[in-house]
Amino acid sequence: MFARRTLARISSQPSPLGAAPQNARNMATLREIELRLKSVRNIEKITKSMKMIASTKLAKAQRAMQSGKQYGLANSVVFENATAENPAKRKLFIVVSSDKGLCGGIHSSVSKATRRALADEENVVDSDSPVMVIGDKSKAQLSRAVPQNLALTFNQIGRDIPTFADAAGVADLIVKSDAKYDSIAIVYNKFVSAISYEPAIVEVLNENTLKESPGFKVYEMEDDVTKDLAEFSLANAIYAALVEAHACEQSARRNAMDNASKNASDMISSLTMQYNRGRQAAITNELVDIITGASAL
Repeated sequence: MFARRTLARISSQPSPLGAAPQNARNMATLREIELRLKSVRNIEKITKSMKMIASTKLAKAQRAMQSGKQYGLANSVVFENATAENPAKRKLFIVVSSDKGLCGGIHSSVSKATRRALADEENVVDSDSPVMVIGDKSKAQLSRAVPQNLALTFNQIGRDIPTFADAAGVADLIVKSDAKYDSIAIVYNKFVSAISYEPAIVEVLNENTLKESPGFKVYEMEDDVTKDLAEFSLANAIYAALVEAHACEQSARRNAMDNASKNASDMISSLTMQYNRGRQAAITNELVDIITGASAL
């Protein structure tokens, strides 16, 4: 009789708080849920902070974008009077992205647009069109898709608001490169609104095309003038694309961090409910064990 009571007391000892029931080996313990809840809360704090930072940077980027668009308008006026007589046989694609992530699919959009444009070029004229990439994100994507077309890459540009000096440096390296092309296509993200963007392609004429255009043949110009104009137009177009792509990136990052914060809040609510249910079940099991042990005595 004494042995039976002793066994009853041992078997009825309350399990530690937070332990999973014996019939549910795969159920997460309260300690695991508590650690995960703490981790998700920390992630929510980080995403909210990043959202506020991106919102502040977005306002500055939009002001810089409005100023940078004037450079693109100046280019469009020049190219309206410099139409090429013969279609370009070989295009140089300049892809504008950045080195930073955590901004949704903004880098994938320009990479996909570049691949589509290259596919169209293969069907029309030339399949060896060179590609130059600004930013490590699109570089990594295009190096897997079209490694044979990559001619030059740039990084550490646009970490803050892009300047005309950044664009001029890129244009200078492009002009000095050995890439052969008849025209230039800049692939970038066009700012539609604070919550949306779309990939766009802007055409830039090179020095030879400007010389052969009927609008420029009317005037007697030295070779250096046309060369400087072509390089300056390229720098203008790159700068306009950089500032607009930067504004799109900040907008996409803010939206991505907002969605991440909402998802974290939903996960916190779900984990809190799961934790409360598990804690209540553990307390109930302890009460049952205590009552059982008292009855056995």
